[in-house]
Amino acid sequence: MYTLAEIDKIVSNGIYTLNLKGEPEELYRPIEYTMSISGKHIRPRLALLACSLFADNIDAPEVYPALGLEIFHSFTLIHDDIMDRADIRRGQPTVYRKWNENIAILSGDVMSIKAYEYVCKAPADKLQAVLELFTDTAAKVCEGQQYDMNFETMPVVTMDDYIMMIGLKTAALLACSAKMGAILGGADRKNADALYSYGYDLGLAFQITDDYLDTFGDPAIFGKKIGGDIVNGKKTWLYTEASRIAAGEDKTRFNEIFGMKEGKEAEKIAAAQELFTMLGVKENAEKAIEHYFRKAMETAGTLNIGPEKLSLLEEFATRITYRRK
Repeated sequence: MYTLAEIDKIVSNGIYTLNLKGEPEELYRPIEYTMSISGKHIRPRLALLACSLFADNIDAPEVYPALGLEIFHSFTLIHDDIMDRADIRRGQPTVYRKWNENIAILSGDVMSIKAYEYVCKAPADKLQAVLELFTDTAAKVCEGQQYDMNFETMPVVTMDDYIMMIGLKTAALLACSAKMGAILGGADRKNADALYSYGYDLGLAFQITDDYLDTFGDPAIFGKKIGGDIVNGKKTWLYTEASRIAAGEDKTRFNEIFGMKEGKEAEKIAAAQELFTMLGVKENAEKAIEHYFRKAMETAGTLNIGPEKLSLLEEFATRITYRRK
């Protein structure tokens, strides 16, 4: 059985040895840059953790598809940053800001192709199942991003709408990571599906945590400016919950805050933070994160893997859910 530290080392070494160089340099240098500042490597770590629950050894045929998940995730961030007009990613300039928008688009396109190249290194007897899962998930992520953009111009977004969107945009890829790892490890259908559900609920908790940290996190730790979602009027979990709760004068104040003109960013952020706290949105977000964390662990409890391996799933879930960045 592998420890989380051992899995982390396998992933880190794998990322370090990725061969993503090429010509023209303008196309491939941004890819190297993106992978060099890649973050928590949650998806490949989850894939290899799930794999290790059913396999005694993790070798290149299991590691490469897991790395493909990280390449794909990083590709989506390059394009997301363009759409969100984000200046900073993980404490560094975003690709489209460091180079330009056209280079960022094309480099992202190559990364999506490279992701498939690495996923296709899965063992031949598991390749079809892995590719079908990955292809379905890749489409879901794009669907979720489109819903996210649609929400920007919709006057009202319900909490059901929001959960559906992050289920596609964020949770589906974590679910895919867990199930892909299970498939690579030789798990049966029941266990693989259970790990998909575990990853999905963990993904919901992860995204709500991300929304929470964007408003209430420490910018020195979080790696990007706090309040970006507020300034851009993004319909995050906190925004959606505040819109649902606010009534009367609170609703008027809500509309005033999110109707503030450019040039009042600091005032807008401070006012939204105050309103979210006063309405109980901050506390409700913490409860929602806990809810999805517990739901993920309830599903994990149905796996026939023994208490020691179950504790690894809980430790992993705790690390990424109750984080500060």
